[in-house]
Amino acid sequence: MAAVPYPTLNLPEAPLKLARRGRQVMVWDSLRGKYLVLTPEEWVRQHWVHFLQTYRQVPRGSLALETGLEKSARQQRTDLLVYKKQQPYLLLECKAPRVKLAQATMDQAFRYQRSLHCRLVLLSNGQDHWLARPVDGGLEWLPELPPFDQWALSPER
Repeated sequence: MAAVPYPTLNLPEAPLKLARRGRQVMVWDSLRGKYLVLTPEEWVRQHWVHFLQTYRQVPRGSLALETGLEKSARQQRTDLLVYKKQQPYLLLECKAPRVKLAQATMDQAFRYQRSLHCRLVLLSNGQDHWLARPVDGGLEWLPELPPFDQWALSPER
């Protein structure tokens, strides 16, 4: 197993399958079924995948990594989307642990949210986590993400 080159996160430890390919540390992505280069952002994303499946009981089939969307004639990618009843419900944007969450990060995530009409947006650098729900043109900050079976689809957005 390869040595982990990144800090411990403010998430439960994830049993990631690591390998070395030359000088690069790789991580097994169980959703895509292949090894990926373990970047700082991927470190955070893989911990969230583990957390969502293990601690929030999100079914594997409800998770979509790096979903493409077109914004202003440019192709963009979300880090992680969670679907509930075939509708995008949670948008998760991951940043490297050294990247501080800021207004620009929030603005990026909510540009994606407006295109996808997600109910919840979660920003995380693995250390800090911001969870919000768009409400009446503003944001409602939420203290934690409930288990998947408690995610309500009403009221309508």
